Amino acid sequence: MLASILDPTSGLAIVLQIIVILSALLLGTRYGGLGLGLISGIGLVIMVFVFGLKPGEPPVSVMLTIIAVIGCAATLQQARGLEVMMQFAEKILRAHPERITILAPLTTWFLTVLCGTGHVVYTMFPIIEDIALKKGIRPERPMAVSSTSAQMGITASPVSVATVSLASIIAENAGVTGVSYSIPQILMVAIPASLSGVILAALWSLRRGKDLDKDETFQEKMKDPEFAQSVQSAGHSLLGEVFPASAKRSVAVFLTAIALVVILGAFDVLRPSFPGEDGELEKLSMNLVIQMVMLVAGAIILIFCKVDNTKIATTPVFKAGMTAVFSVFGVAWMADTFFETHIDALESALGGIVQSAPWAYAIALLIVSKLVNSQAAALVAIAPIGLSLGIDPAVIVGFYGAAYGYFILPTYPSDLACIGFDRTGTTHIGKFVINHSFIIPGFISVLTSCVVGSLLATVIL
Repeated sequence: MLASILDPTSGLAIVLQIIVILSALLLGTRYGGLGLGLISGIGLVIMVFVFGLKPGEPPVSVMLTIIAVIGCAATLQQARGLEVMMQFAEKILRAHPERITILAPLTTWFLTVLCGTGHVVYTMFPIIEDIALKKGIRPERPMAVSSTSAQMGITASPVSVATVSLASIIAENAGVTGVSYSIPQILMVAIPASLSGVILAALWSLRRGKDLDKDETFQEKMKDPEFAQSVQSAGHSLLGEVFPASAKRSVAVFLTAIALVVILGAFDVLRPSFPGEDGELEKLSMNLVIQMVMLVAGAIILIFCKVDNTKIATTPVFKAGMTAVFSVFGVAWMADTFFETHIDALESALGGIVQSAPWAYAIALLIVSKLVNSQAAALVAIAPIGLSLGIDPAVIVGFYGAAYGYFILPTYPSDLACIGFDRTGTTHIGKFVINHSFIIPGFISVLTSCVVGSLLATVIL
């Protein structure tokens, strides 16, 4: 027994190591993204010092890209550029209130695509709820699907941590697979796949639940004068806000930076070449391109858009982004340590299975995403394994949507915020927890995205 434990490649030792990884993930989720990264460090230490596994490689390139993107986006937020974008979105929604259930999720999806983070959705929730209430529409219908759609937008954004991570992972494994996809190539599949899921979930939401005037639970609550007053009070709006020209300039700079990233990714002839390790010329990697462009864009916004540099690090975008860095750091390093040691055994045992049933990879990605509450962290942990086991990179791209699995339990901050902003209580967590407002829109979005993405990947890539 002792000999089996001491041998890090024995069956018993592998089982114990998997238990350590799962324990670290489950314990870490209780303490949020930052805690997940830190507690994953405990699992890493146990693997190295107790089981004697050689430490893997932390995803330094991915982390630096996250930091560059978040730094630029946080500077944009401090310049009030995000509010300018949200005000424009609100104008569209209030111009067509009767279509709020369709337009709201499209709006939150598009904002995420532009900004690279789903956390921009918080300001939109009270606006969506107010429009729905004034039009007599059950708020759960547009709000729940808007929350899931904001997270689906991550899989369609050229500057999201998840998209950058996926492109980096495929590029880093090009020596094994012989294939490397640029961010525009990935987005040619990911954007229509993600958008299809959002639209189908929105269409389903049109008739979900009872209308407020027929909802017995809601009507019973309305008998309470205090509750009725809270529901009937004026909602939040950005339409009365007047933004300085500097805020609008910051939006122009940020959107220009995104366009530049896409152009440089689509036309590699525009990127300089440098001698590689083998002496042959290699194009500047997109990881470095994104880092450079985002740093420069952030600097321009900082200098020319009247930003209070002392408050950038206090913005919600910065805090959420740095939490993602820690999460990716700890989880990916721990996972890489385990899989680098056992990749040959795993390929022998699972290679045939995943190649004959590639959907098993999507299920694994979905589950891990729920465990780590991060699309990027799930991809960094699972996508390299899939590529090592022989899964076609095109399949990996096709199943990109499966990286969003944290809707399964209503514990993600944006979902909880969505529930809190719905004054009617129609957006809710059910008696059995799993029967909450986000479960069906989430599954519709992810399943549709995977089906459409897989079909597109076989045609385009």
